[in-house]
Amino acid sequence: MAPGPVTPVPRRIMVMGPPGSGKSTLARALGEHLGLRVWHVDALFHAPGWTIRAREDFIADLTAIAARPEWVIDGNYSNEKYGTAIRDRLARADRIILLDLPRRVTIPRILRRIARHYGQSRPDSAPQCPERLDFGFLAFCWNWRRAVRPDILQLLEAAGGRVIRYGQAPGLDRVLADLG
Repeated sequence: MAPGPVTPVPRRIMVMGPPGSGKSTLARALGEHLGLRVWHVDALFHAPGWTIRAREDFIADLTAIAARPEWVIDGNYSNEKYGTAIRDRLARADRIILLDLPRRVTIPRILRRIARHYGQSRPDSAPQCPERLDFGFLAFCWNWRRAVRPDILQLLEAAGGRVIRYGQAPGLDRVLADLG
């Protein structure tokens, strides 16, 4: 019996979703398993001390990364001000993973992350950006499903069959199976 067609493993993967959904954790696991370099959009967006980098520099960096032949990129930045940055990634991504987890899952995860890393910079953050309790960020997280999610869902409509959407946290084995 002849083997069936071989489905190539995606080499450009976006991981999207609300804060606390596990984007960075999944991106690192995929990068390690598939041998792909991982880029964290939050780390590109900030300079030391939680300073926001110039819009042009941020977009130029993301555009250059998206032009590479292989990557895993986690993060969103889908609003009008940064729209070009997400459109380049979406156009080049072989697969887009949306971790569409509910607030009852993400908010406790964020609070645990703050407690665990408080005062330290996480590997998926920009250098010298220590974890902190930021009520503005917590409000953003609380309102994400209403304020950000609709725009992301609209953007993903054009990506069609390249989108894999999870309503609950998937294990790496499940994601790898779904990527194939």
